[in-house]
Amino acid sequence: MKVSIVSDKCIACGLCQTYSPFFDYDDNGIVTFSQTDQSVCETSDDDLDTLTAVKACPTKALTIL
Repeated sequence: MKVSIVSDKCIACGLCQTYSPFFDYDDNGIVTFSQTDQSVCETSDDDLDTLTAVKACPTKALTIL
């Protein structure tokens, strides 16, 4: 699955990294991918932790493409 980050929507609540190591934060606490500095990254379709993180995002800064 492809996951997209809309950093302008991120409020730095920390839920995404709590659920999945696929996510990290920049110096301002805004979500990034732990593997790349791109705004879209691909992970396996059975990565349930990342799927849970995307669904838990309160501002919808994370989306599945």
